[in-house]
Formats: sequence, structure tokens, C-alpha cells
Amino acid sequence: MRLEEEQREIPPPSRPPLVEPGHTFASVTDKISAIVLARRTPRGWFAGFAAAFTLLMVFLTSITVLLVRGVGVFGINVPVGWGFDIINFVWWIGIGHAGTLISAILLLLRQQWRNSINRFAEAMTLFAVACALVYPLAHLGRPWLFYWLFPYPNTMNLQPQFRSPLVWDVFAVSTYGLVSLLFWYVGLIPDLATLRDRSGTRLGRAAYGILAMGWRGSAAHWQRYETASLLLAGLATPLVVSVHTVVSFDFAISIIPGWHATIFPPYFVAGAIYSGFAMVTVLAIPLRAFYGLGDFILGSGVKTCLQG
Repeated sequence: MRLEEEQREIPPPSRPPLVEPGHTFASVTDKISAIVLARRTPRGWFAGFAAAFTLLMVFLTSITVLLVRGVGVFGINVPVGWGFDIINFVWWIGIGHAGTLISAILLLLRQQWRNSINRFAEAMTLFAVACALVYPLAHLGRPWLFYWLFPYPNTMNLQPQFRSPLVWDVFAVSTYGLVSLLFWYVGLIPDLATLRDRSGTRLGRAAYGILAMGWRGSAAHWQRYETASLLLAGLATPLVVSVHTVVSFDFAISIIPGWHATIFPPYFVAGAIYSGFAMVTVLAIPLRAFYGLGDFILGSGVKTCLQG
């Protein structure tokens, strides 16, 4: 009896606030929505777009040279080296892995600072996978025949070489890209509904309304949202390991001494996690400063990501 009275006197442990001091749920929503729905595009955005467009023109020039001169420009004729395009493919896949990995694992572990970085970490994954897919196509030499890699019957009875790691990459990367896209989109549904309700144009309300898929924030919607997010996070986490293991086979199953090594799968997975975490911080720090999101992209979260 005395023990029960003592337990009643002990106050429950205090939980960290969901919203930082000085903000309310409404002010957080206003701040984030204003970035997307701003009527005037910042000048800094045009500067960044100009730099990205310049690099895109350099890339298209390089692809033109490749189609004219052949894949020898990548250095694949060097017997002790490796093709420049496949190295870039592995780099982009490694960059993309940590985005989904960070978001999925932190969701499964219920980490609060995930909300600071999960959106652009997941978006980084999609852009990295899209960039990575360009290089195997260029590696083929005849990219207009890329569909030969897919296992479908055709008039010439030509089937893919299933013992080739390039064919393994097709299945692994496409599966990973699809799961990452679903994971990113499901997480955006409540945000798209918020933008739908705050958009000042009819076109914006229609576009965001279609993407929000009728989200109204009911208890049933939130229950299904959390269930779908957890399932996709559970799928994405092992995919990070399996996909980069398959990517490492591009090197590991070759007969070239030094490349033919069983250590490559875990080595590539570990390297992908480190490089992806670094890219998340490279994106987080400028975005935090440029858009004034110091109260939302918390320094503790970025620090934890750097130490990850």
C-alpha cells in the first residue's frame, strides 16, 4: 500500500517538446509551405540552376563524344584499370543508398531528429539512382539497344546473359529505385495535402489534390500511412545491403587480379554508407543556411549524421 502511494507521488518523465520553443505547429507549417508556394523565386535559385545547367551541357557534350568515338574514351581498354562509367555508376549508387537508409532506419528506431533531414535525404536517393542509371547505358556502347537487357522474348530469340553483373544491376537497381520512390511518395502525402489546402491557384490546388490522393488527416488515414511507411522502411533497409552487394559484383567476379576479391561486397556497402551520410550533410548545411531553417534542420541532427 505504501509502495503504491510512493509511485503515485513520482511525476512521469518529461518528454522533449515536439515543437521547438518560439514556434507553434501553425508557424512551422507556414514557414515550410512558404518555401514551396513562394510567388517570387529567390535569385540564389537561379544561380544554382545556371551552375547545374552548365554542368548538364558538359555532360551532354561528353555523351556526344562517346557516341562518336566509342566507349574507348572511358578507358575500358586499360587491362589493369576499370571503366570510368562503371566507377561513376558505383559512386552514384553509393550516394543514393544512405538517403533511404537514414530515413528508413531512423523511422524503424523512432528517432525524433529524422524529421530534420528525411525529406531531402530520400529525394537525394531518387536523383542519385536516376544519375546512376545513365552510366550502364553509356557502357553498353549502343544505348539505344538497352532493352536487350530485359528478359523478354523477341523475334531474334536473343536472351540476356544472366551470368553478367550488368543484368543483375538491372534487377537490383530497378527494385531499389521503385521501393525508394514509393517510400518517398508515401511520406509526402500529408505534406502534399497541406500544400493543396494552402495553394492560392486553381492549378496548384488541382495538382496537389491529385497527388495527395484524398488525404484528410483522419485517424484511419494516419493508421494506414504509418503501416505503409513501416512496411516500406522494412523493405528498403535490407535492399540497401543487397543492392550494393550486387553492384560490387561488377568488380568482384572479374578475373583481373586485385579486383577478384570476396571482400568487395561488405567493403562497398560500408563505403556507400559513409559517402551517402557525407552527401546528406553537404545538402543539409547549405539548405539550412540559405532558407533560414536553423530551427528545423537542427544542428544536433546534422552532428549526429556526421558522426554516423
